[in-house]
Amino acid sequence: MSEETAVDLLAELLAFDTTSDRSNLELIAFVEDWLARHGVASRRVPDATGEKANLYATIGPSDRPGVMLSGHTDTVPVTGQNWRVEPFRLTADGDRLYGRGSADMKGFLAAVLAAVPKLAEADLAVPVHIAFSHDEEVGCVGVRTLLADLAEQPVRPAACLIGEPTSMRVATAHKGKLGARLHIRGRACHSGMAPEGVNAIHAAARLISKVEDMAATRAARGPFDERFAIPHTTLQVGTVQGGTVLNIVPQDCRLDFEIRNVPEEDPEDLLDELMKVAASLETEMRAAHAEAGIRLERLNDYPGLSMADDHALVDYVLALLDDRNLERIGYGTEGGLFQRELGIPALVCGPGSMAQGHQPDEFVTRDQLARCGAFLDRLIDALSGPEAQQRLAEAGLSASDFA
Repeated sequence: MSEETAVDLLAELLAFDTTSDRSNLELIAFVEDWLARHGVASRRVPDATGEKANLYATIGPSDRPGVMLSGHTDTVPVTGQNWRVEPFRLTADGDRLYGRGSADMKGFLAAVLAAVPKLAEADLAVPVHIAFSHDEEVGCVGVRTLLADLAEQPVRPAACLIGEPTSMRVATAHKGKLGARLHIRGRACHSGMAPEGVNAIHAAARLISKVEDMAATRAARGPFDERFAIPHTTLQVGTVQGGTVLNIVPQDCRLDFEIRNVPEEDPEDLLDELMKVAASLETEMRAAHAEAGIRLERLNDYPGLSMADDHALVDYVLALLDDRNLERIGYGTEGGLFQRELGIPALVCGPGSMAQGHQPDEFVTRDQLARCGAFLDRLIDALSGPEAQQRLAEAGLSASDFA
């Protein structure tokens, strides 16, 4: 891979403002054109609105499963952040390449696209699939139409590499997430007559206390997964909104909470535990006012990723990397969905660090792009030529089944 080509492509990708509340179609069209220039066909998998799309392409033989290079095209907003540089234009300063999404994760997209010329010319015995998604940052939403599409295809990928920023180390696991909102309806009245009302904020406080108690229980009793820096499931309330003025008993309150679960724990069980408390509280509230109530709104969820450290795919990928330390990451990816929905083993490995992701003056380094490019070059070589299947077999894999 040409490092300068990757940097040039990164500049092009950063110029598209693909914040999750915007369309990504201009970026998708750019990628389609780049692939077509190198003789690679691709297809869009649009969302219901037609304003966003996933992109999927296969390079190499189409009659067998291969390795999928997967990344998302959307970014988080820059609103309220103090940037020293223009966020949607590449700014180079020494080794650092600044711009929104440079680390998370347009740096990886650029590296993959820079590898396309070599991929197109290679004698691939095992194909390489490219999957670029939308709306990952709002709960891994967009990739689900791609998952449904792949489920209907006669050939689907056998292994997946998610290029989220891990400083080019292999991550084998991450926690799952369930995010939800509770709408609490009470009864307003003058605060001087507070006992005649139903205080929605007071009800919310009791539910917040329950979330806090559940979090403390997990921290003390587990289940524990020592692969993670925080080895247990966490729960927290992120936002609370309610009331109007001090002298009115608040009629409405809304709270958003999340569960980030270790793979060994089912977040649905935790949600059920919380909602049993909510149901009891609702009964109490309705005894005072029939129209009071508590309503649950699910916001987003995605499963955790859990790959055995001794899986053959882990060894195969580690052999192509300079850094052979394994990571367990604290943020979510689409990898868990590929694993759960399609049975595709997935690993996370990409350039840059999430320490820069979502931050003002986000950057990826030239060195990280170069290391990603070198890895992709080695992967292409490993999947090419008559010896490729033998190399896969020696690694405990096969060209037809990585699982």
